[in-house]
Amino acid sequence: MIRGACTGMRAAFSYFSCLPVGPVPADRVTVHAAVAALPWMGLCLGAAAATASGLMLATDAGQPLAVVTGLGTLAAITGAMHLDGLADTADGLGSRKPRDQALEIMRRSDIGPMGVTTLVLLLLLDVAALLSPALANDSLLPGALFLMPAVGRVPVLAGTTNRVPSARPDGFGALFAGVTSVVMCRVTAGLVLVIAMLTGWVAGGARGLVGFAIATTTAWLVAHLWQRHLMRRLGGLTGDTLGSLIEVTQAAFTTVVALVAAPLLW
Repeated sequence: MIRGACTGMRAAFSYFSCLPVGPVPADRVTVHAAVAALPWMGLCLGAAAATASGLMLATDAGQPLAVVTGLGTLAAITGAMHLDGLADTADGLGSRKPRDQALEIMRRSDIGPMGVTTLVLLLLLDVAALLSPALANDSLLPGALFLMPAVGRVPVLAGTTNRVPSARPDGFGALFAGVTSVVMCRVTAGLVLVIAMLTGWVAGGARGLVGFAIATTTAWLVAHLWQRHLMRRLGGLTGDTLGSLIEVTQAAFTTVVALVAAPLLW
């Protein structure tokens, strides 16, 4: 079991980060292990982002620099590939073309105005939410940065069950279709939710526990609605749309954390 978990983590970092962990085979067994490890990879990414942010706060560099440093750490380690997926998805959907033409637009390597606009607005949303006064002067900011990558990756498990088809018969994303069991998805989501609540309690007591629990479940609801829209529009999911699921879920999480943790609500 331990060996399998290590294989999954190595595969997840090989597929979805810029870290030099070495190549791994792109077969169904390895892909299954990589997807199962994604939320736990997210905790590792979150730990790096929270540490970078915490160092900025410890040196009194200010909350803005702490936020940008934390988000920059996530983008640097992942090579911004999920942001790229979000931009490609926005270009495809924003074209208002039929399904096949939208998928072809998403396959291109360039970025259009819809992709740029979506990237800018989503990053501004992340920054604005994490700059909320509700997250200042305590551990809630590092706690939110620690959790957001794990929370954001749980919907990828839901998007790779046998209930969700691939939008294309080929491509990297097609390897991930149907590799996750519904039971594994639900168990993983439950564990991540417990970790979110414990992190919230450590970071901000009852305010943090409730805030992080509500933010986590609300973010997953947003992800579910976004996935349904993608499937109606494209007939399934692709690698780009899975990346968009991560980014949309993370933005929803940070936004709800800022709203629920607001002092006026307590």
